Amino acid sequence: MNSHHYGLILAGGRGTRFWPRSRKRSAKQVLNVVGERSLIQATVDRLAPLIPPERLWVLTNDHLRDTIIQQLPEIPKRQVLAEPVQRNTAPAIGLAAQILHGVDPRAVMGVFPSDHVIGRQPAYRAVVRAALTSASRGRLMVVGIEPRWPETGYGYLEFPRGTKGGSAEALPIRGFKEKPELPKARRYVKAGNFYWNSGMFFWPTGLLLEELRRHLPRTATLLASLPKFGSKRFAGALEAAFPLCDNVSIDYAVMEKASNVYGVAAGDFGWNDVGSWNAVYELLQRDAQGNSIELECIVLDSHNNFVDARGKLVALVGVRDLIVVDTPDALLVASRDCAQQVGDVVKALEKRDRHDLL
Repeated sequence: MNSHHYGLILAGGRGTRFWPRSRKRSAKQVLNVVGERSLIQATVDRLAPLIPPERLWVLTNDHLRDTIIQQLPEIPKRQVLAEPVQRNTAPAIGLAAQILHGVDPRAVMGVFPSDHVIGRQPAYRAVVRAALTSASRGRLMVVGIEPRWPETGYGYLEFPRGTKGGSAEALPIRGFKEKPELPKARRYVKAGNFYWNSGMFFWPTGLLLEELRRHLPRTATLLASLPKFGSKRFAGALEAAFPLCDNVSIDYAVMEKASNVYGVAAGDFGWNDVGSWNAVYELLQRDAQGNSIELECIVLDSHNNFVDARGKLVALVGVRDLIVVDTPDALLVASRDCAQQVGDVVKALEKRDRHDLL
């Protein structure tokens, strides 16, 4: 283990596509949607051989901070921070870089989403190790995932032509591509040198802060003006400064504009961003009719359904391709094809002021 390697776990999302189980105080990242451990606990577990808990930091929100502290007792409490408001990933990562650079001027940080599933952990750790090593040489690094199908829900990274997935080599990134329409996604996959953007980034903290000063000067100035982390004035100063930061992603603010951006073109290490209930269905074991129902059930002429209804017997008769998620105060029934639209239910509830269901 390198004592200058640190990890930042981003855990501020609401997980609206996982309603009704995901709420403000129990968002997707703290749920055990796949396996016994919550998604954020699994994230810490797989990083542990590379970055010990005492060098992991978590950025979340006020609704989730207490739950995350309970779930991750191995991480020091002071290293679980709550953003005063959501301001996308550039200010969040900049804040962590500012703090870590004050703790260790030689710090190299990895940025990790809190809510992904990784099927092949040794291969994953080999990629993270390679990215940290390359970042230590003064590079901005990103991990690309070799696409398994023409996905329209992810951004893409353009690597040099002829790139082969599975190499630990740091390769220059030619461009960041927005989420494409299906015809363009098919062209990306056919070309062979476009990889899914995993949202995992690596860099020396000093380099990232320098790039923020160059490309996002207002936010960089606000973050640099904060008192030393841990001082009495820090919390109040953060409360005042953070809402004034630019509301922009790190991809758009820095990575698309910087000149020294490199990537690892990772092969398939079983990466899944678990973006919807349908993604959970794809990850779980299913019966001979394609149904995923963990508890007691009666299934008659029903196929390819996902049911999460804890504490109840579930009977399915003549239905197919459904998502059914039951909680004490809300029931979701959706077509699996429409799993991405579950977030629109949350928007509708917000318009109705049904905050009791959020």
